[in-house]
Amino acid sequence: MQVIRNRPGEVPDGFAENHAPRGSVVTVGNFDGLHRGHLALVERCRQLAGATRAVALITFEPLPQAFFRPDVAPSRLSTVRQKLQMLRTLGVDITWLARFNRRFANVTARAFVEEALVHALRARHVVVGEDFRFGRGREGDVAMLRRLGAGLGFDVEIVPSVFDDGERISSSRIRERLAAGDIDAAAAMLGRPFRMEGRVVRGARLGRKLGYPTANLRIRAQPSPLGGVLAAFARTEGGPWRPAVTNLGRRPAVGGKEPLLEVHFFDFDEDLYGQRLEIQFVAKLRDEANFETLEALVAAMRRDDQAARECLASATLPD
Repeated sequence: MQVIRNRPGEVPDGFAENHAPRGSVVTVGNFDGLHRGHLALVERCRQLAGATRAVALITFEPLPQAFFRPDVAPSRLSTVRQKLQMLRTLGVDITWLARFNRRFANVTARAFVEEALVHALRARHVVVGEDFRFGRGREGDVAMLRRLGAGLGFDVEIVPSVFDDGERISSSRIRERLAAGDIDAAAAMLGRPFRMEGRVVRGARLGRKLGYPTANLRIRAQPSPLGGVLAAFARTEGGPWRPAVTNLGRRPAVGGKEPLLEVHFFDFDEDLYGQRLEIQFVAKLRDEANFETLEALVAAMRRDDQAARECLASATLPD
């Protein structure tokens, strides 16, 4: 998969280049989490592209909402790394990872279509959702895209929204479910279990002193929609899945400041520093809490350990 990135300070890198000489089928959006609604867009692109044209996807980092309102930035469902890995798996040929900055935000809807879709990607079809908006101030909509396409040589196809249990699937809905601790509902809308990943970093080693050694990961997709003490399966890259209890958050009981994901593997105590871990969450056990004494904290950790073991004993081991 070809990944296009724009350098700091530039209007989207690649506007002057032709990245799809045979033409492409393009979809555009944030694609945070790559849920079932997003997968429907990509699948339709693949159908239209066939064996002759490239499947191209334009996405944005940071998310536009986070750029315009960093004080109320939405939580994130996936890291850039997770997004790119999944797009490769889905058979996307070109991913344009556009740096969303002030200059990009000021690109007009017409300029975006002419330069990005037509000139750079040679779009023959553009596949979007029903509520698609684009360009400076969100001035462009589906009707405008159709008009421009008729004059510039590409067709526009609208993919209907995807529903789960009568509810339209969206990244914001999935964030709401995770924030409420409803991991199963989030997984149903994603079309797969919710996972996080990252590299193990050095911690204060307090967990080891308390009898619960943890592998600590910085949270790359911030802020996280999910938090608290959770039962999970986790594995090192290429290794077997192992049952674990995790703490996702700022750890108020020990005066933590930086958000961390702490993973305590059951009956397993090896140095994992520097290794990459993947975590699949199964159930939320409780919210984070403060404790007046370390003894009270350790007692809570024992209860969490037991609750997680009972929960995971009847859970299906991930593929």
